[in-house]
Formats: sequence, C-alpha cells, structure tokens
Amino acid sequence: MNNPKFKYPDTKAYNFVVQRLHKRGVELSDLAQVAYDTQVKYEPQLTMAECQEAVVDTMHKRELMNNAMVMLELDRLTEEGKIKEPLSSIIKADAGVFGVDETLALQIATIYGTIGTTNFGYFDRVKTGIMQKFDTDGTHVNTFIDDLLSAIVAAVCGKIAHKYA
Repeated sequence: MNNPKFKYPDTKAYNFVVQRLHKRGVELSDLAQVAYDTQVKYEPQLTMAECQEAVVDTMHKRELMNNAMVMLELDRLTEEGKIKEPLSSIIKADAGVFGVDETLALQIATIYGTIGTTNFGYFDRVKTGIMQKFDTDGTHVNTFIDDLLSAIVAAVCGKIAHKYA
C-alpha cells in the first residue's frame, strides 16, 4: 500500500550509496575518470569537471539510488552469510546464468536511453578502470558491484552524450 505520508529520503539514499561505495573503495572521481576517458574521444572539449558533475547528477536519480542500494546490500548480505541457499551460492559464484545483477544494472543504464544500454554492454564486457578491480577481486562478493559501477558509468556517458548531441 502506498503511504501518502511517506517522504522519499533522497539525501539519505544518496549518502547511503556514496558511503557504501566509499567503504568498498570506490570514489565518485573513479567513475568520473572512466567516463572522461571514454567520452573525451568523442567530445575533445570535455573536461573532467563536467564528468564529475555528471556523476553527481546521475547519482541523484532515484532509479539509480534504489537499484544501487539493493545491489550493494545483496553483495554485503551474501558476504556476511545472511542470504539463504541456494541463492547465496549462486551470488557468490557470480553464476553467468543468474542475470539479476545485469537486470538491476540495466535499469540504471537506461536512465539515458539506448546509449546508456549499449554503453553498459560495453563496460560489462570490457571492465575498465575501477570496474576491473571488482571483476577480478576474489576476496569479496562482487557480483552486483561490478555491474553497478558499469551501469553508473554507462548512464553518465549517456548523459554526457545527450548534452553534446
């Protein structure tokens, strides 16, 4: 049931995501760097400051915050042994046929349309920059975070592309 008295906690949600990313070793500047390195090839006048602003703007989208909170919590809960079997083993293994991590990430990437979706496919495959760290780190459960980071950067790149279109 929809509670008409509920006020969406935008600031708390944003802070939750940023703090949880920070705790995992991700700074927003890491995401901006990947976006810059990707987009400057197409927009040579692009600045790092524009990319940093685009990351912050994109991170404030509710669709992103909602999915990011769920994704970050699923990795954490699985790592802490608080997810029941067989789901726990599936998440820990980052099973290729699971697909929930990509599905949640795609909802973020599509914030900026088809370009966000195609960018996500690229970043999900290539895993550059900070995404690569989480794709290859075997010490933590990273099933969702690598896709989350790819989706955020994909959406940021889409935002930048829309700006210059």
